[in-house]
Amino acid sequence: MKVKGCQKLASLLVVMLLVGLHTPAYGENNSKKATWIWQTDLIRDGGEELLDFSREEGINLIYLQIDRQLSSEIYEAFIERAHEDQIAVHALGGDPRWALTEHLDDMLGLADWVIDYNGKVAAGARFDGIHLDVEPYVLAKWQTEQDQIITTWEQNLKAFLSLASGKGLELGIDIPFWFDQYALADGTGLNEWLIGAFDHVTVMAYRNEVESEHGILDLTRAELELADRLGKQILIGVNTKEMPGESYTTFYGHGKDKLNQKLDHLSSALGSYPSFAGVAIHDIRNWQSMSADEIVPPGSTDPVSPSPAPEPNPEPEPDEGDRVPDADPVTRDPMVRGTYIWEAHEVVQNSQEILDFAKEKKLNWLYVRLDLEQPYSSYSSFVKQAAAAGIEVHAMGGHPIWALEENRPRMMRLVNYVKSYNRAVEGDERFHGIHLDIEPYVLPAWKEDSQQVISEWTANLDAFVTELKKDSSLEASMDMAVWLDKYKVTGEDMSLSKWMINRMDHVSLMAFRDVAEGSNGIVGVSKEEIAFADELGKPIKISVEIKASHEGDHITFHEEGAAYMEEELAKLPALLKDSPSFTGSVVHAYAYWKSAKP
Repeated sequence: MKVKGCQKLASLLVVMLLVGLHTPAYGENNSKKATWIWQTDLIRDGGEELLDFSREEGINLIYLQIDRQLSSEIYEAFIERAHEDQIAVHALGGDPRWALTEHLDDMLGLADWVIDYNGKVAAGARFDGIHLDVEPYVLAKWQTEQDQIITTWEQNLKAFLSLASGKGLELGIDIPFWFDQYALADGTGLNEWLIGAFDHVTVMAYRNEVESEHGILDLTRAELELADRLGKQILIGVNTKEMPGESYTTFYGHGKDKLNQKLDHLSSALGSYPSFAGVAIHDIRNWQSMSADEIVPPGSTDPVSPSPAPEPNPEPEPDEGDRVPDADPVTRDPMVRGTYIWEAHEVVQNSQEILDFAKEKKLNWLYVRLDLEQPYSSYSSFVKQAAAAGIEVHAMGGHPIWALEENRPRMMRLVNYVKSYNRAVEGDERFHGIHLDIEPYVLPAWKEDSQQVISEWTANLDAFVTELKKDSSLEASMDMAVWLDKYKVTGEDMSLSKWMINRMDHVSLMAFRDVAEGSNGIVGVSKEEIAFADELGKPIKISVEIKASHEGDHITFHEEGAAYMEEELAKLPALLKDSPSFTGSVVHAYAYWKSAKP
C-alpha cells in the first residue's frame, strides 16, 4: 500500500508539473483566456493546429460552434486533447432568431444535443459548458418591435436555462457593452438580468484602446460593477476580425504583439474587480492570421462614441475618378429564376448548402442580404462559385425606417460597402447590383402622414440611385408592393409605382398571390405596374411568397407547396408574352422555400 501510495503521489506531482507547463501565458493561473471557433470543420482532423495555437497563446477556454451533423467521435477526440492541455471546451451556438418564440426549439435543441452527448461519452470527452451568441439587434424587426423581442428573448432564455441548469455545465452568453440602456418588461435592466441569470457573461467590448474616453475600460465598468454585486463572472471580449469602416472596433492590423500588450494592460487595470474573470479574443482564425508586427489601418481610433446600431460607419469616400470596376458577365438564361437570402449568416456559414439548393431549383439569380461587419472574404468565394454556376448575385439590404430622411446614412453604408468590396475583389467575385427592400407602410408614421413618408422615401431612393451611379454601373433595384400605384409622388401628378419603376434599373413586384390567372391572380394584380414597365422600357420581375402569411391563404403558396407554386410560375411566360418588361420570377424566400411542403 505504501508503495502504491508513493506511486500515486509521484504521478500526481508529474501531472501538476505538466499542468504548470501549460499554465496560461497571460494573466493569473485562474484567469480565463477564451476564444471562439466558428468553423467546426477545423476539428475534423483532430484540431491539432488549433490546439497548438491555443497552447502558444495560453488559451484555456474554447467556445466551439456545434455542427450536429459531425460524428460524436470527432468531438470526443478534440475535447480529450483539449482537456489534456487544461483547456475547457464550451459548446457554442446562436442565431439572432433564437430571440423569437418560433425559434425556441432551435435553442433548446442545442442544449438537448449537448446533454445527450455528455451522457454518452467518457468524462474526459464531455463539454464543460454551453455558450450562447444571440444578437437579436441585427433582426429587421428590432427597430420597430424592440420591447416585444426582448420579452420573447427573455422567455426563450428562461426555458433554455431551465433545461440546461443542474447538468454540470457552465452556462455563458455574449452581450454587447451597450445593452445597459435596455430593460425587461418589469423594469429590470437587460444587462442586470443576463449577468444574474448566467454563470458568466462575455461582454463584447470591441474597441482597440484600453484607457481612452471610449475605450474598453470606460465601456465595461457598469457591467463589471453589476457582476461584482451579483457575484458573477465577466469576460471581456475583443475583436481581431477585419471591420471595413469600423477599424477602431478591432485589433486587425495592429499585430499580435500590440494585442498582447493591450490585453496585459487590460488585465492589470481590471484586477481590482472580483468579477473580472479574463479575456476572450474573437475569433481564432482571424487571430491566427495576425502578424506579429503592427500595421495600423487608417481610422483606427474612436473619436466619438458611436451609436449602438450594429451597422458600421460608411467606408471613406473614394478618390475622384476611382471608378468601381464592373462585375464579369454571368452566362445565364435571360429569364430569371431567383430567390432572396435574408439571413446574412447563411452565406457565411452555409454557402455550399445555398449553392446546392440553387442548382436543384435551377436558380440563376440571388438577392443576398449582407452583414456589413463581415470582411470581404466572407462573400468573395460564394459570389465566385455562384457566377461559375450561372447565378447572378445582387447585394441586398433594407428596413422600413430607411424610407425616412434621418436614416439615409444607413442606406449609404450599404452602398459604400458594396462599392469598396467590388473594388477589392476579382471580376467574377463582384456583386452585380444592390437591391433594396423598404416597406415604410408598416410604420406608425405612414398612418399619420403617408404623403410625408412618401416624400422622404422618394428622396432617399433618388439619393441612393445617384450615389450608386456616380462611379459605378451597379444595378439599382427594389421590391415594390402591387398597390403603390394608388399613391402619387409628392408634388407631382405621377403614380408612385411609375416613378419607382422609372428611377430603378429594375423592380421586383411583390405580386403575392397563389394563382397565376384571374382578376386577383399574380398577373391580374400586376397589370398596372407591368404596363408602366412596358411603357418605360424597364425590366420587371414577379416576386411570389411561400412563407406562411397571416393576411390570408391567397397571399402565399405555403399551403399548396413548392410543386404547385412551380406549376403556377410556369404559366407566367405565356400569360405575359406580350409584355417585354417581364424578365422572370423570384421566390420569397430561401429560408421558407427550402423547408416548404413538396
